[in-house]
Amino acid sequence: TIIVASHFKPGWIINVKETGQVWLVDYSDPINPTIKMIESERFLHDGGWESTKRYFLVAANNANKVAVIDALDGNLEALVDTPAIPHPGRGANWIDPEFGPVWTTSHLGEGSLIAIGTDPEGHPDQALQVVRNVPLLGAGSLFVKTHPNSDWIWVDHVLGFESTDPTQHICVIAKAKSYRRPFKCLGSSRLLDVQCTFAYNREGHPRVWVSIWGRAHSTLARPARLGIYDTIRLLEEPRMEYPDLVT
Repeated sequence: TIIVASHFKPGWIINVKETGQVWLVDYSDPINPTIKMIESERFLHDGGWESTKRYFLVAANNANKVAVIDALDGNLEALVDTPAIPHPGRGANWIDPEFGPVWTTSHLGEGSLIAIGTDPEGHPDQALQVVRNVPLLGAGSLFVKTHPNSDWIWVDHVLGFESTDPTQHICVIAKAKSYRRPFKCLGSSRLLDVQCTFAYNREGHPRVWVSIWGRAHSTLARPARLGIYDTIRLLEEPRMEYPDLVT
């Protein structure tokens, strides 16, 4: 379940995952809050805002769709068909040179990164539909990341299960270049283990932080050169031991 706060009114948007419902909770009267239940698709998982914060896009990974909720009007605006098992994290917003503002997700079930148009006023013919589909090395992507000051979109293959085992690769797609394939994919023995969770600093440069699952490391990638800059050993927290359940 995901809960986000509306940017337009006193309210929350709540994904009730297994039901396929999105609940809009109006707490303008905190003594008597109201709930509007919207039927969408199962199973509602990760999601995020597009750039204006009006539309909330959430993956329905069992149905291979992205549900688009209008936070201003309080409606299900669209159900967008996607490749298999979309997994956006929060997704990524950027300006496509042809289609304007878009929101991007990768997929667990297919090697694909798509962009959905999110500009109904400026680009009505492409709004709330897939406008880009970039093939990746394989399936198993969990996260996609960019920054307004960056020229690049970063994506992992952390749960890749292809025979070529792309889990030690991260790919970058150029915002203003060809969309037929990634601009470059980085693979190195210095990456050590599966890569995921990208982070920029506030300025969006000069490096991207990439966490490494399975080992207590973080990798720095340098966007200007699209190469591995450094690998940093981090402090390893002890894993929590779960006691046996006693009934």
